[in-house]
Amino acid sequence: MTLQIFLPFYGDPALMRAAVRSVLAQDSPDWTLTVVDDRYPHASVGEWVEGLGDPRVRYVLNEANLGVSGNFNRCLELADGDLVTLLGGDDELLPTYVSTVLRMRAAHPDAALLQPGVEVIDEHGEPSLPLADRVKQRLLRPEVPATGTRVLSGERLAASLLAGNWLYFPALALDRATARRHGFRQDLRTIQDLDLILRIVMEGGSLVLADEVCFRYRRHAASESSALLAGGDRFEEDRRFFAEAARRAEELGWPRARRAARRRVTSRLHGATLLPGALAARDAAAVRLLARHVLARTGPGGEGVHLG
Repeated sequence: MTLQIFLPFYGDPALMRAAVRSVLAQDSPDWTLTVVDDRYPHASVGEWVEGLGDPRVRYVLNEANLGVSGNFNRCLELADGDLVTLLGGDDELLPTYVSTVLRMRAAHPDAALLQPGVEVIDEHGEPSLPLADRVKQRLLRPEVPATGTRVLSGERLAASLLAGNWLYFPALALDRATARRHGFRQDLRTIQDLDLILRIVMEGGSLVLADEVCFRYRRHAASESSALLAGGDRFEEDRRFFAEAARRAEELGWPRARRAARRRVTSRLHGATLLPGALAARDAAAVRLLARHVLARTGPGGEGVHLG
């Protein structure tokens, strides 16, 4: 079995080169890498990738800029294997990533999603565990038994993810056919990964969780989600997503997942943690936006209801 790794690129070329080098350093040869350039305005990216001279590595330049979701879907269209990873352009694989994921796949051939262990790093590549990741890893993430893996599915998994998304999407290995069938929504810009995962779970797909750390996830302020957060787009999108998730859970007869979607506890807490900074800066618009997000509730049918 071969893992097809795709790197949907539009960002920092230096970080992209580090990500590619981490793929080349794998202790398993059973991988291919495709860098899918979403029209980054500099020819040096393609020149560098093609100059590697490795037959397992190819470079694809999109005809037009597709955006995040569009480029994710382009990667899925280009894939023709059984298992796909969409590597972030600023993340890195540890040398055992491919061998770990392929071992998980061999043990659980019907799983739709494989999540190995993740180490968080900062913008300088140093280990880091900010508040969001401490909550993810210590409070939200389910425990893995001594056997080394845990299989999750159904309402229990959906409710867990809706209470707080503890996954690291760039580290996930996806069943290619399942992911392509669902695809990424173009109307979502920061939560499209959780939306895809939730639709897969609600269809009956399972997730295999492992403790073995083999992926380095970079957390820094210059991310797409951080940029959108400043304008409030992130919170508006969150509320819309959770309202839709509540409706889908109700249709499935999943009351626990529906309650988790309506409460969206960690999404509210995220907004609450930013309120002190907005108050200190005397940014009235940001205070109103954050307060609305924290106090907004989801109606009985899943519709968004704003207070105040």
